[in-house]
Amino acid sequence: MFDVRAPMRDGVLLSSDVYLPQEGDRFPVLLCRTIYSKESRPETDGARPSGYVGWGEEFLAAGYAVVIQDCRGRYDSDGVWEVYVQDEDGHDTVEWLISRPWCDGNVGMFGISYVGFTQMHPAPLASKGLKAILPIAATPDGFDLFWQQGAFLLQQAGHFLQIGRRTSHAQGMAMLAGLPAGTMGVGGGKAGETPGDLSYLYERLPIYSAFDEFDDVKIWKELLDHNTLDDYWRRRVVNDRYRTIEAPAYFLTGWWDCTVRHMFEAFVNWRAHAEPEAAARTKIMCGPWTHTRIGVADWGQDVHFGSDAELDIIGLHRYWYDQRLKGIPTGVDEEAPLQLFVCGDNVWRGEYEWPLARTEWRSLFLRGGGSANTRRGDGRLDWAAPDADAADTSPSEAPDTFVYDPADPVPTMGGQVAYVDRSGPRDRSAIEDRSDVLVYTGCLLDEDIEVTGPVSAVLFAASSAPDTDFTAVLVDVLPDGRAVNVTEGIVRARCREGRQAPSLIEPGRVCEYRIDLWEISWVFKAGHRIRLEVSSSNFPRFDRNTNTGGVIGREAEYRTARQTVFHDAERPARLILPVIPR
Repeated sequence: MFDVRAPMRDGVLLSSDVYLPQEGDRFPVLLCRTIYSKESRPETDGARPSGYVGWGEEFLAAGYAVVIQDCRGRYDSDGVWEVYVQDEDGHDTVEWLISRPWCDGNVGMFGISYVGFTQMHPAPLASKGLKAILPIAATPDGFDLFWQQGAFLLQQAGHFLQIGRRTSHAQGMAMLAGLPAGTMGVGGGKAGETPGDLSYLYERLPIYSAFDEFDDVKIWKELLDHNTLDDYWRRRVVNDRYRTIEAPAYFLTGWWDCTVRHMFEAFVNWRAHAEPEAAARTKIMCGPWTHTRIGVADWGQDVHFGSDAELDIIGLHRYWYDQRLKGIPTGVDEEAPLQLFVCGDNVWRGEYEWPLARTEWRSLFLRGGGSANTRRGDGRLDWAAPDADAADTSPSEAPDTFVYDPADPVPTMGGQVAYVDRSGPRDRSAIEDRSDVLVYTGCLLDEDIEVTGPVSAVLFAASSAPDTDFTAVLVDVLPDGRAVNVTEGIVRARCREGRQAPSLIEPGRVCEYRIDLWEISWVFKAGHRIRLEVSSSNFPRFDRNTNTGGVIGREAEYRTARQTVFHDAERPARLILPVIPR
């Protein structure tokens, strides 16, 4: 049944395609609410189908009814789409489904990225028909998806600008046909170099008007206008609403997924605040994957994790939903609530809390004699704080300096970026040859060190500008010289005391900056070295700080900034690692 219209509480009709098994009268339903067109046909990605129609065909064969719905204002559905507003429509759709004669009263949901958010957002409204969800690479918090410690996620917003322009299936398919994979936001491009390449637009100032030549830039300007957690964003988050959730969730994410932090936050909050039965059954799985390659073992990254990194996503859905919707004992409830892939050891391991209870929080201190620029400099990491080894004969802890030029930002290379060509673990040796990158390297490890949990860094720095950024990248230096990023973070100086209380800095004044580098599970093997990179840009994943202190997004010019990073006894700059005893 195609284009079945479901009424929402305000009378708007949403369009769904309904697929029913050939045998039987009433079925559990798997629902997908998508902004990418319910008509997307399957393509092949390795051995598994992509496109939700392809997923649906496999669920159908397993005895589930499948409903794929265009979200409000998207493709065949009526109304106006508002980015990250999905709660009432999701709830009303489930209520509509359980009133259908072919539904047995049990509904689950499926989908990746935004289509994972459409699962989480209605959950607090607690429809009795919603028995479980399985969000993949998603977020319960739209604000965090676009603003990370004060920095604007430029590529992420560019993606939403693009999808916001698709209003029909035909238009969407035509646009996708002109966008080669990986061309979105690679940085440094010029108009027309590659069909669909918009990276040259990211370099325009002010970024608020960078896309004015497009026919619809409403979403882009809304995201920039709301750079604190205001009422606009409070409609777009699950925060503070977990206590009414009755459906358990199985979260699926990757260590280099651009939403990995959000997924762990959702898992922790679901387990802590949802109704007891839902909390007890909620789980998370995190593997060595990126946002667009969840479950894929090899997508061209610079280190590899073996065949165990491959995941049968359809099989995981059946494992979860056969138990939740059909009552078939699959063993999922007997498994540890966290299933983590430990990179380096390349094994899966079950855990019971996050962060792990046995974590030893250990600090590696930034040291050196004032010349940490590039990987050939004198920057080093030491387990001993600067005031702990007075007998050390190395040069005194002189501060390190570099010049951050927004006209020549450090390019995005690896990390939790959503686009395949630059995401994941990548060799950053070329980045570390730049003079505007400070490099601190630890000693050769004589035994393995496992780091599993959230990583952070503390910097003490001064800038010649009234506002600027500081970045940090955790790196594994391999015996062959490759410098592979593990995880990364950024902080905008004006948000050093919190994103809700921005304030400019006094040029030349030393401030403390705490940088959140997000979650990871990585074993630094014996014979490797731990390294930290410090700089002031990661473009175009994040917008460039213009160093002027103006209104973010409205600044039309930029200037260089001289940055000074201190690491002495009074200002012990450090990398904080969640070390797991071996």
